[in-house]
Amino acid sequence: MRKVWKLLWVVTCALLGLSFCVAPARCAQSNQSSDPPSVLRDILMASCSQDTKRFESFLTARNSGAFALMTPAAQTKLLRRFVLLDQAGTPRSETDSAGNLVVFCATPTVTTQMQIGKPEIRDNIVYLPLLAKDATDAANANAHSVVMGLVRENNQWKLLSLGVLLLDIPTLAEEWDREEIQTNEKSAVASMKELVAAIEKYRVTYTRLPQTLAELGPADKSGPRSERAGLIEADLAAGRRDGYSFRYVIVGANDVGAPAIFQLAAIPTEYGRTGTLSFLRDGTGALHGGDHKGAVGNLKDPKLE
Repeated sequence: MRKVWKLLWVVTCALLGLSFCVAPARCAQSNQSSDPPSVLRDILMASCSQDTKRFESFLTARNSGAFALMTPAAQTKLLRRFVLLDQAGTPRSETDSAGNLVVFCATPTVTTQMQIGKPEIRDNIVYLPLLAKDATDAANANAHSVVMGLVRENNQWKLLSLGVLLLDIPTLAEEWDREEIQTNEKSAVASMKELVAAIEKYRVTYTRLPQTLAELGPADKSGPRSERAGLIEADLAAGRRDGYSFRYVIVGANDVGAPAIFQLAAIPTEYGRTGTLSFLRDGTGALHGGDHKGAVGNLKDPKLE
């Protein structure tokens, strides 16, 4: 009986030309696709708060799949481009005296203001002028003007372009992955040197090697001690930093005094995404590096300067 009433209701709505929906979810989709300036406003607000899940909902199917596979750092990097800020902010929007939507993104140091102009619709593509500036720049002396593109996909407006450049996230992701890999590998080497310095300082202070990296970590309220020496930050003490995992082992049965020997390894947490090289610091202090498809390196790898 309920199905009959629902069918009658749909037919009645169609005959009367009513635009409201039976299913709330479908109404939400219709509302999202009907107003391009509001869609761009929501994109900018999601970018401001660095809400990656919300931002992803405004991407085309091809870009959405690629965006989901990007590392969190790369996703955040993309969102920053839309609001000209290096940190997450608090978004709000208003309508100015000319009827234009204006989005503000406020951080502790600066607030950006983005004014959305009147849309120009061409078939299933719409172009919206966007004026972005520091909110304190009343004269628009340092304002940036771009044209944002949206495309209709499955009856919803999706982000198409940033300025004159098509938003091609699959290609962009590959480029940023390469950049991030290089940055992470440099960071891994620097972290290993930091760990070695902390281990040697621990050895001098407590006349033995630490049993784990955790013993090098931040001290508690009682102050530094052998269990928490306060020599490195918490992430490194947990064996993870910038896309790499770190493994520490004592070589041999002796962990006391200068003769005690240790090895230190760094491997990418996600091979091919966060890094490709594995690093090994041998018992003599030499640092080796080589591609082991995400496995631990060995002493046959080339030595690094």
